[in-house]
Amino acid sequence: MRIAVLSDIHGVLPALEAVLAEPEVKSADRIVLTGDVAAGPMPVETLDLLTSLGERASWVNGNADRELVEVAAGKDCPYPSSAWAAGQLSEEQVELLAGLPARQEIELGRLGRTLFVHATPRSDEETILVDSSLERWGEVLAGEKADTVVLGNTHMPFVRLADRVLVVNPGSVGMPYGRYGAQWALLDGKSGAVTLRNTPLDARTVRERLLAESGYEGIREWVDEYVTSTYSDAEALTTFAAAESRG
Repeated sequence: MRIAVLSDIHGVLPALEAVLAEPEVKSADRIVLTGDVAAGPMPVETLDLLTSLGERASWVNGNADRELVEVAAGKDCPYPSSAWAAGQLSEEQVELLAGLPARQEIELGRLGRTLFVHATPRSDEETILVDSSLERWGEVLAGEKADTVVLGNTHMPFVRLADRVLVVNPGSVGMPYGRYGAQWALLDGKSGAVTLRNTPLDARTVRERLLAESGYEGIREWVDEYVTSTYSDAEALTTFAAAESRG
């Protein structure tokens, strides 16, 4: 079995369309979505496209997905784009997000028992990084029996071992950090290979599409922050290290 992992799409439909058009995604046996799919500039259209994948797609709940459901139920949200996105969703789409599981487990050949979560196995918003200490990884993975753990949340692609557990972060499809492009990963159970992928995107084309098709009133500022510019890996790691409460 080959699995394409897509995480943190954040309602960026042009990036999602580009990844789904990749030959290796088209031919994958399964597509796993590791959360934060709709909170962004084109939430309705993004969910419509993802649901059209049918049984090929396995979903995991993310903190931004949870927040959309909470906002739809009347809770305040500090993120303007998420507050707006929640108001665009249909009742059926809110129900879909509300029913997403926190985790998926798949037996994946040479990759063994593979666990898919959004942030960590114990939280949908906890920060864990490629350079987190083995002691920290031990705390986060305590009690888990998986051979491979796939997670998202930080928009930072990496592959590393943490005391014999293979950990994979595919990065972000819609809000990449480090370098621009739609980030995703391909897991091959037959060979045991894990490949981090980056689908090239033309920032100008994505910008024009979002400006034309998103109804979000802050779309120009959003595009300027996440499309026409990209946070570097150094900036992201510094910020997330603080969130991890190092020191």
